Amino acid sequence: MSTDPNAHFKPTLLSLDDAVQRVLTRVQAPLPGRLEAVSTFDALRRVVAEDVHSLIDVPPADNSAMDGYALRAVDVAAAGTVLPVSQRIPAGSIGEPLQPGTAARIFTGAQIPAGADAVVMQEQCEAVEGGVRINTTVQAGLSIRRRGEDVQRESVVLRAGMRLSPQALGMAAAVGAATVKVGPRPRVALFSTGDELAMPGEALKPGAIYNSNRYTLRGLIESLGGICEDFGIVPDRLDATRETLKRAAEGNDLIVTCGGVSVGEEDHLKPAVEREGRLDLWQIAIKPGKPLAFGEVFRADGSPTWFIGLPGNPVSSFITFLFAVRPVLLKLQGGTDLTPKPIAMRADFAWPRADKRREFLRVRRNGQGGLDLFANQGSGVLTSTVWADGLVDNPGGTTIAVGDTVRYLPFAELLG
Repeated sequence: MSTDPNAHFKPTLLSLDDAVQRVLTRVQAPLPGRLEAVSTFDALRRVVAEDVHSLIDVPPADNSAMDGYALRAVDVAAAGTVLPVSQRIPAGSIGEPLQPGTAARIFTGAQIPAGADAVVMQEQCEAVEGGVRINTTVQAGLSIRRRGEDVQRESVVLRAGMRLSPQALGMAAAVGAATVKVGPRPRVALFSTGDELAMPGEALKPGAIYNSNRYTLRGLIESLGGICEDFGIVPDRLDATRETLKRAAEGNDLIVTCGGVSVGEEDHLKPAVEREGRLDLWQIAIKPGKPLAFGEVFRADGSPTWFIGLPGNPVSSFITFLFAVRPVLLKLQGGTDLTPKPIAMRADFAWPRADKRREFLRVRRNGQGGLDLFANQGSGVLTSTVWADGLVDNPGGTTIAVGDTVRYLPFAELLG
């Protein structure tokens, strides 16, 4: 804990990757005591804490891939063969062993009767007096889904560390998992500082602005699995800021703020964090979103609550959250896939003004398979984040010409 809040602080210029690695090295994965078993119905977007093993073979038995007729391939000497129909097998029923020289009417998903080795779809069959005409040649194995061809009993179907998508929930259900053990939802305290901030619905006084970051950041926290405790807008006073930090630290895993971490006379967040814990203030080589603060605020029992301070401009805080806070939230849940995967796409725009810093450009896919650029890339233009469906991750010092291949990061990947 710093004893001199007025000591000189010289920020260090870091790459984004280095800064995120420093943060993730400090933040621990969830303790075993915080893992919980939840109903598979309620596990959407939760992070799997233990591998999920199949309790059964999927399918559990050979079954029909379509509506048609189950038979023995050797009984169909040629197209046009007529076989008597000996039984009818709907899904959920177990048929009798198939007698040689006969066919069984069968429906999609129904178990193949003993003795049958093929299913002919009903469109290639014709009901006739005394049976069914098979209007095609037949090979053994036709239209049969084999036992365990999708999943074999005891195999791993979901790996620890993955976030559960809707299709992953279906997979868990398909192998008989009524519950899934998952990591905890991180508890995140959120507050803003600034006497200039007002809430929507209030009249704007001269010099005031509406607090859009409060809404954006809360939505980001919740979309990534966090439980947000909103402490609102804190007055620009050191005592109020320190008191809010102390309250936010109790019962939360992480404190997220935006703006106010500077050296101005009205920027009280930096000295407040230093008095209540520890703070590193970095300048990150990205645009937008240069400043980033990381540290910890001590609870009454001496244990730490992690602290991340984001820049105040709306786009800067949005983008810095995606690349600095997102991996922390995932790791606190036990996630292992923390780095978004870019997609190579064609730029249908030019970016001739290379910046020394790594840039994140707001773009949108077009109907021609390329990317369009939002005209105004300013750090305060929140409209660009609503118009866009993703970002171009552009290395520092790099220009872009029309037709160049760029690294595209869809918001669906960053927020899914």
